[in-house]
Amino acid sequence: MTRTNALNTGRDDFLSWATGERGVALPARLTDAVLTMLALRGADRRAGVPEPTPGLLRQVLHEDLPQLLCAGDDELDALPGLLSTLADRVRAAGRLNAKRHARLLAAVEDAVPGFRRAMADPANLTWHRWYASLLTADGVDPDDPAAVGAWLDAHENTPHADRPALPEPLHRSDLAERTFAVRIRLSEALLAAFARDTRDASPAGPLLPTSPLDDRRPDDALGGELERIADALTDRWTAAGLTEAFAVRHAALAPAPEAMPHVALADRMFDEHLDYYGDSSVPLPPPPAVPSPDEIRDLLHAAPLPAALAAGTFDDELRDVAERCGLPGPATAVWADGTPQELLELAADVLAAQAERLPPVTGPQEAYSFDAAHLLYSLYERGSTPDSVARKIADAKSDGLPPELEDAPTPVSRNAPDAYELPSPEELSQLLGMPAVTDADRAELDAPAHGLASLVDQLAATGCVFRTSDTYGLTPLGAAVMRHVLTVGHVAAPDQETVAEWNAAETVAATRHWPTRVAAATLAVWAAHRGGTDEAWGELLDAVSAAKADEADAARTSEYFARLDVAAIPDTVLRTALTDPVTGAAARGLLLARGESVPEDTVPLTARAAVLVEELDQRWIDDRLDHMKHRYDAGETGTPAAADIPPTTLLPAFDTAAAAWPGGAAALADALAEADPGTSLRILDTLRAHHPDRTVAAAAAHAKKTAQQASSGRRR
Repeated sequence: MTRTNALNTGRDDFLSWATGERGVALPARLTDAVLTMLALRGADRRAGVPEPTPGLLRQVLHEDLPQLLCAGDDELDALPGLLSTLADRVRAAGRLNAKRHARLLAAVEDAVPGFRRAMADPANLTWHRWYASLLTADGVDPDDPAAVGAWLDAHENTPHADRPALPEPLHRSDLAERTFAVRIRLSEALLAAFARDTRDASPAGPLLPTSPLDDRRPDDALGGELERIADALTDRWTAAGLTEAFAVRHAALAPAPEAMPHVALADRMFDEHLDYYGDSSVPLPPPPAVPSPDEIRDLLHAAPLPAALAAGTFDDELRDVAERCGLPGPATAVWADGTPQELLELAADVLAAQAERLPPVTGPQEAYSFDAAHLLYSLYERGSTPDSVARKIADAKSDGLPPELEDAPTPVSRNAPDAYELPSPEELSQLLGMPAVTDADRAELDAPAHGLASLVDQLAATGCVFRTSDTYGLTPLGAAVMRHVLTVGHVAAPDQETVAEWNAAETVAATRHWPTRVAAATLAVWAAHRGGTDEAWGELLDAVSAAKADEADAARTSEYFARLDVAAIPDTVLRTALTDPVTGAAARGLLLARGESVPEDTVPLTARAAVLVEELDQRWIDDRLDHMKHRYDAGETGTPAAADIPPTTLLPAFDTAAAAWPGGAAALADALAEADPGTSLRILDTLRAHHPDRTVAAAAAHAKKTAQQASSGRRR
């Protein structure tokens, strides 16, 4: 392979043909990028130029060029003419008939608007495109490497606060990851082109000029040559000398993903979120307090570990953390002169590097294990409310905690000793929901609790976490850092301002996943933001009704109303909801709990059935847990089928409800199937298998079929 940057695309001949035969002067750089990418994507070159097809055009214009080319308005305007001239050149070579030529011109017309949108989309920016756009806007010739180098020198000496900010909502990590990904794709395209040349060269000749490679290490020689060509193409389509500058002299301006430790932590947050919710778009609750941009510098500088790294006063065991964070070193300028966003990223790097080096906390016989990353995610996921070290350990055990305590906040003690001490038996009883805590219980918790406290204390050195006695949590700096890391990981982590602007449906859908207290506070703020009127609260109730009617896996109505109750939804709004066919019974239940007298016949049967499904399903769950406990105590293994679980509490509850239901048990079974097909399936299956009245059992079997059909229809 010869030392040349030119690929055999027929570019020069095509430019001459366009001038001589069509009388148009096409922009050479844009022409080079279009022809090169068409050829690298496998376009036939028998016409002397790469022959575009509608599919190749869409790929090159919508996927490749928007991430490889920095184009001015004049070049963007010239693209349709360039492509139509290219189609004419292929037709003139006898490679297109009139019909295919017309089809290709139509494809150009269809593809160009999408190209313009993709070129303007910040999501397609790379470091090369970003800096090329800045220096071009400053009047620098992008083809003059000396001028480009001088601009980079001046830019690096510009105070950080005076540098142009990336377009919202981009972070530097976005450009780092995209630059890396785009380079990989370009290298792969070059390698594929080399393979095609080797296997079945075009009649037009090889795309990549070849020569004998180093006989001692041909694979390395090939890889190096392809990388050199990729460098040349990237610079030619953005600005000359950028690639070398970013690799050496100006690496701090365009960091790679490996130079930003928080990118790896962001990937871990993405995995954690998928483990919890299975969908990165499910939003996490915003933290209650984050520092203002003006406060971030002081908070970071006051944190013990970052300050030690910046000063170079750290032990050898922290040397890897220092090197990964660039302190002291490349990040020193950010430490001294960085913008609030850059300082937040630096804080995230320190947190990520520290978290990465800490060993996980593991229970006896490895019954459980969680590391620093999990700890950080779980704190943010619970609305950044403080947690208990002892309760975290107890929750990790097989018996877990009562559900109402899992997300309960823990009070922050005052004047607590620095050394960790397990709470007293009385405090533990309150924290764990146990009537009495024995010495044996405390002994079982003591060692892992001390291990977790040690892990928390090492995270606290970053300034992002605190521990006071048994209570630990995110600091305001930590909440801001974690929100940044989650956002980098493409996890939905909105701020309070965004949440306040959601519509009712978005708010209800999000808060169903959040801790009750956090969700209730959000609902109250949402309504207050709209004047606290009955109409605003009514919108939330309507959204709950719609969610329950439309979503097979929506939360229990009782859970929605528990949040609305804590949020202090007005009685007047609940009374209006009594006639709602989905939530009417739940509204009545809340009014009864508040001491109001509301006749049952004011509520539609469909709403009563919706509540009954949830109540009976809870009986089914209770029966299953009791049955599983008996099996465990008896040494039995395996998981029983739904129909094999004795309905100890379910049957009496169903019979009691059926006795008061219009039409009796059969009508109630049908109503359950209609109200919630998915949830009612196991209830009806249990009634079919165990109800002593075979008429009721048959009615349950019939209703089960109806529920299965409806549930299948919802899934489709």
